[in-house]
Amino acid sequence: MYQALYRKYRSQTFDEMVGQEIAATTLKQAVASGKISHAYLFSGPRGTGKTSAAKIFAKAMNCPNQLDGEPCNNCDICRDITNGSLEDVIEIDAASNNGVDEIREIRDKSTYAPSRANYKVYIIDEVHMLSTGAFNALLKTLEEPTENVVFILATTELHKIPATILSRVQRFEFKAIKTAAISQHLADILQKEGISFDDAALRLIAKQAEGGMRDALSILDQTLSLTGDHELSLEMAEEMTGSISLKALDTYVSHLLKNEAQEALADLEMIFDSGKSMNRFAADLLNYLRDLLVVQSGGENTHQAELFTENLAFPQDRLFDMIERITKSLPEIKNGTHPKIYAEMMTIQLSRREDSPSKELPEKWAQEIQNLQAEIQDLKEQLAALSKGQKTSVAAKPKRNSHRYKVDKDKVMTIMQETVADSQKSREYLEALKSSWNEILESISAQDRALLMGSEPVLANSENAILAFDAAFNAEQAMKRSDLNDMFGNIMSQASGFSPNIMAVPRAEFNAIRSEFANSLKTNKSSNQADETKAEQDLIPEGFDFLADKITVEEE
Repeated sequence: MYQALYRKYRSQTFDEMVGQEIAATTLKQAVASGKISHAYLFSGPRGTGKTSAAKIFAKAMNCPNQLDGEPCNNCDICRDITNGSLEDVIEIDAASNNGVDEIREIRDKSTYAPSRANYKVYIIDEVHMLSTGAFNALLKTLEEPTENVVFILATTELHKIPATILSRVQRFEFKAIKTAAISQHLADILQKEGISFDDAALRLIAKQAEGGMRDALSILDQTLSLTGDHELSLEMAEEMTGSISLKALDTYVSHLLKNEAQEALADLEMIFDSGKSMNRFAADLLNYLRDLLVVQSGGENTHQAELFTENLAFPQDRLFDMIERITKSLPEIKNGTHPKIYAEMMTIQLSRREDSPSKELPEKWAQEIQNLQAEIQDLKEQLAALSKGQKTSVAAKPKRNSHRYKVDKDKVMTIMQETVADSQKSREYLEALKSSWNEILESISAQDRALLMGSEPVLANSENAILAFDAAFNAEQAMKRSDLNDMFGNIMSQASGFSPNIMAVPRAEFNAIRSEFANSLKTNKSSNQADETKAEQDLIPEGFDFLADKITVEEE
C-alpha cells in the first residue's frame, strides 16, 4: 500500500526536525541530563512538528540505548512507539475526547506504573478542544502528578488554554517553518526518491504551504501524482496549487506598467480562461509586486525571466500605488458576486498613467475649485482697483455648471406647519424614528446604507418624515429611488410603529428653510399681538385714554 510522503518522511529524531532547532535542542538536553518534567505544552501552527516532537521525546526518554538525548529507533520500545503499539505511550485526540469522563479515566489509569517503559506518556493533541470541566479535571492531575508519568499537550490555539494550565507546564512554541528550509527539505526527499525537479517548483510549493511542512509534503504528493514520469516541473506545481504562472504575471505587470490597458485585459482573460481564481490571481499579483520591491531594495532575485528584470526598472512609487490599489480591490474580488468584473476594473485602474485622471480630484470638486479660483482672481482685481481709487462694480458670481438639486420648499414648509400644530405628537414621532434609526440602517442592503450615510431624521409627524443629508447629491439620489418609501415603510412600521412618507433634503437647505419658517412665525405672532392691542384700544371711549393701562378686557 502506498504511504503518503508526510508519513514516510516523518521526523524520527530531534536532528531530523526542520525549522525547530531551539525546541529540539532543549528537549534533547533534558533527556540527556535526566531532567524530565511531568508536563509539557507544544504550541504553534499546524504541520510544524508538534506531534512528531512529542513522539520523538517519548522515544528518547524511554529508549534504553539513547545517546546524547537521541533515540536509537532500533530497539523494541522505539519501534513500538513509532508504530503506536506501545501501551505506555497513549495518544489522545482532544477534539473527539473532550469530556470530563475521558480525562477522569486518564487520571485514574495514570496512577498505574508503566509496564515496559520507564515513563508512561500521555500525548493529548488539540488540547484546546477540552471542555471547561475536562480542563479542571486535568488541572488536578497536573497539580499532583504521579511519578514517572509525563503529559505532553499539543495545540494550535494557545490563547484558548486556561492560565491555570499554562502555569503548570513547560511551554515550547513551534514557529512557522521558513520557506527556504521547507524547499531544501523537499529537495532532499525528491533526491531520495530519485525524482528530478525544478527549484522554482519547490519554492512555489514551499510558499503555498505557509510555514507548514506537512502541508508542503501533501502538496508535493498531489503534484507528483499528476506526472507519469519522475520529474517535477514548475507548470505542474502551478496547476496543482492554482497559482498564476510567473510568465503570465511577468507579461501582465509589464503591460500595466507600460499603461497598456487592452493588452493587460487580454492577459487577464487568458488567466481566467485557464480556470484560475481571481482571488488567487490578486494575491499572487501582490506577491509579485512585493518581489519586485524586495529585489529593488537589494534582496535576492529568485526570478530569472527577462521581463521580470525589465519590470525592475519602474519606480517604487508606482509599485506602491499599485499595491495600495490591489489591496483596496481584494475584498470586492474575494467576496463580490462578480470577481472577474472587479478584477477587470482593477486592471484598468492599475494601467492608468501617473498623470491620468485617477490622480485628479472628482469632477464636481474640480469644478468647485475652478469656480473658487475665478472668484478669488476677480476679488484680487477689485481690491487692486480700490487701492487706486477707482470705482468698481462687483462682478456677478460665475454660474456653476453643476446641477443643483431642487427641494420642494412649499412642501417642507407645510410639514413644518403641521408639526407645530401638534408639536407634542410630532416630537414623539421624531424620537421614535431617531431611536430606531440605527436598526433601520442595519436592516437595509450595504448599497442603500452607503446612500444614507451622513443623513438623519430631523422632522416627523404621522404622515411625513424629513431626512437631512450632509451631501446634496445623496439626497437627490435618495429621492430618485422609487422604492424608498415602500422599503422604509415596511421597516419603520416594525421598528418605529408608524410608516411616514420620506423626504430627503440637503442639511444646509433644511436649516435655511427652518430659519425662514421661524422668522415667519415671529412675524405672524407680532402681527397678531398688534391686532389685539388695536382692538383693545378701540374699546376705550374717546377722551378716556388715560385709563388704558387700568382697563383689562375679559371675554364672557
